[in-house]
Amino acid sequence: AHAMQHLLTLSGLFMAVTFAVFSVYGLFAAALRQHLLQRPAVLRTLRYLFAAAFAVLALHLAGWW
Repeated sequence: AHAMQHLLTLSGLFMAVTFAVFSVYGLFAAALRQHLLQRPAVLRTLRYLFAAAFAVLALHLAGWW
């Protein structure tokens, strides 16, 4: 009987939970960024890993993998 009220309540709850989760995610990502920027060796390793991943993807898309 009160479908619209339930829909709005659940929608608002969903938006609040989603906002909370993404806020925590953003704070974690910012802290991790600061942690990684202070370690050049880790950054270099990450760059090599990303380059290798893109090379494997390129080989896969070209049909050579």
